[in-house]
Amino acid sequence: MTITLRQMRYALAVARTGHFGQAADECAVSQPALSQQILALETLCGSAIFDRLKTGVRLTPFGRDFIELARPAVAASEALDNFAMRSTGKPNRPIRFGLIPTVAPYLLPEIFPALTRQLPALKFTISESRTEAMLESLADGSLDIALIASEPPAGGPKLVVSPLFEDPFVLATPSNELTAEPVSLAALEPERILLLDEGHCFRDQTISACRLEGERSTRTFAATSLSTIVEFVANGQGVTLLPKIALRKEASDPRIAVHQLDDPRAGRHLALVWREATPLGQTFEEIAAVIRETRQLTPATGVAGGGRHRKTPSATAKSAQS
Repeated sequence: MTITLRQMRYALAVARTGHFGQAADECAVSQPALSQQILALETLCGSAIFDRLKTGVRLTPFGRDFIELARPAVAASEALDNFAMRSTGKPNRPIRFGLIPTVAPYLLPEIFPALTRQLPALKFTISESRTEAMLESLADGSLDIALIASEPPAGGPKLVVSPLFEDPFVLATPSNELTAEPVSLAALEPERILLLDEGHCFRDQTISACRLEGERSTRTFAATSLSTIVEFVANGQGVTLLPKIALRKEASDPRIAVHQLDDPRAGRHLALVWREATPLGQTFEEIAAVIRETRQLTPATGVAGGGRHRKTPSATAKSAQS
């Protein structure tokens, strides 16, 4: 038996995320399937590539050397794929599409049917990951396109950024609280603001919008998902900002009230990004166009809160930096 490209791609994903489950999500496979391939790879190598820890995994000394050798091998394979696709400009495999966790569960049900209907020749593998990990995946070729909510940092590969739409923020509070509208973010009590945990760009955008500088940004509750935060809000344990695209799913609980904000800068701008050097640029532009068109056709969301409907802001928000 020989080492396969699939095994090397899986190893790179585990090294990048530090977690078997997150790597499996990124590679669009089940965790047992990925773990079996990594174990087979380590058996072939005769040495462990990863130390399994309670909090995740880390590279062994042998693993660090292996990853350094595997990275250019996988990149060379991706370069050959790109070379083969240049003659047609069409993909010869599923497009690997990554989305951030504060977008994927809310946007995919809208855009995926439209993509499959309007671009039937395309196939997709979908994964969910944080912005930093997806940009690394774009850099090493294990991801084709990514939907993000912040400007890509300088210093990485040259990326095409195709703007999609603006996503304003609203404030979610327990429905039994009396709250004057529109809400001033400056008037919120910092200790009551519930945040996502470190690494989520939405956390950084909330900190920026609410001006939670220094220690105030570390003293607040941190959760792994918006659904967890919303449940805490429903139980009267704080307030939180929510992106407008999440309201249909996250703010339907009658224990939640949604309020407009008086700060038009409180929001984010979603964009599709891909490597400038890809031969599939035109295809990716078509994907971006379908997403924009689908959002324009999506009716405004009315959200039930506190026993009545509250309308979300109609004005668009300027982009918030991650």
